[in-house]
Amino acid sequence: MLDTPEIVLEQFRVSPQNGFLPAIPPLRRLENPYYEPWESIVCDLPTYIKNGSIRQKIDCLPVLSTSMLEDESEWRRAYVVLAYLTHAYVWGGEKPSERLPPAISCPFLDVSSHLELPACATYAAVCLWNFAANNDQTDLTDPDDFCVNTSFTGTKDEEWFFIVSAAIEATGAKLFPIMLNAIHAVNVNDAPTVVTSLNRVCEGIRKIAIILQRMFEKCGPSVFFHQIRPFLAGSKNMATAGLPNGVFYDVGDGQGEWRQYSGGSNAQSSLIQTFDIFLGVHHSATGEVNSDAAGQQPGKTSYLQEMRSYMPGPHRRFLEMLTRLSNIRSYAMKQRPGSAVRDAYNTTAMTLGSFRDIHIQLVSRYIVMASKTRPIDDYAEKTNLATATAKHTRTTEKHKVSLTGTGGTDLIPFLRRTRDTTKAAANYMDSAIL
Repeated sequence: MLDTPEIVLEQFRVSPQNGFLPAIPPLRRLENPYYEPWESIVCDLPTYIKNGSIRQKIDCLPVLSTSMLEDESEWRRAYVVLAYLTHAYVWGGEKPSERLPPAISCPFLDVSSHLELPACATYAAVCLWNFAANNDQTDLTDPDDFCVNTSFTGTKDEEWFFIVSAAIEATGAKLFPIMLNAIHAVNVNDAPTVVTSLNRVCEGIRKIAIILQRMFEKCGPSVFFHQIRPFLAGSKNMATAGLPNGVFYDVGDGQGEWRQYSGGSNAQSSLIQTFDIFLGVHHSATGEVNSDAAGQQPGKTSYLQEMRSYMPGPHRRFLEMLTRLSNIRSYAMKQRPGSAVRDAYNTTAMTLGSFRDIHIQLVSRYIVMASKTRPIDDYAEKTNLATATAKHTRTTEKHKVSLTGTGGTDLIPFLRRTRDTTKAAANYMDSAIL
């Protein structure tokens, strides 16, 4: 017997109200004055990046201990602050820095270990733990109703980009109990409940698609591509952007380690992977350039599977638990074509595929088309993901070039394969003759 949804969710730090967003809004800052050196820089991060002094400011920081961090909200705030300082240091100059100083490396590695996350700007850092609710009545499903705590650029465009993602997370939260109840309904062969649950999940996915389409309202493609996206880039597969070896995390006394991390990406959203697992959609695409036609290389972990290591540990374990329980697709495929269960499943899978269509459209506008626009003068001479991508885009049409995602993926082909795999989960034929 499956536990009640509320108990299951709380075991994995998933809020019944907010989903993968924390139940209580994140801290706006660390109140302990010991951590004021961090907060004083990050609160003026856009200014220091713009005037070129960010590395000098960070180089003057002392190496602070993490022993003064108390509850989980403080550890999360420390993670957000250090993630922003890390990517500002690496990408905030004319050329990327291949070395991260001990004042950031040492505490960031400690905080990341505590939270079971890599020491980089993950989706958790820029989205899940970086929103600010105005009051107790804040509607987190409405991106007009809240804001972000920390920013690289200080632009409304950047804030809107992350707030739309947070609103999607909050909207999806309402679907968790429904999905868990559907799994339980399969176990007791309660077909009407399965149908009702699938229909409600389908409607929920349509709602998050509507929110995703609001990205165009306040986030300009050129601003995103040239000013925001470079700071989200990782240190993996970034040779053309100036990091052939990744970043050396210096912990002092000549000690340290070269590290290569994927950058912040919506592929690190546990919510979207929850939908995949619930519907029994299995992705094999690695996201690498030159992967075979099926998007799979023998012995390679799929990109979406790899992205689970960029999720908070409890959320990752929730997905693992859901994978063990998932039974919706096998149950639906045992029903005859045209039955209520099969139709409800197929419609939901196709709706998730349509959501991915919208995402591809956004990527085309915000990355593919934006890569052909000229940056403002302040950004034109920098070496980063934007300038490297734009340089490749300006090659002749007969030379095919691939656009790289912040996670180092072969972007458009990967997204199309993921979309196609999602839609292929729907099956309108009799399984017995396949």
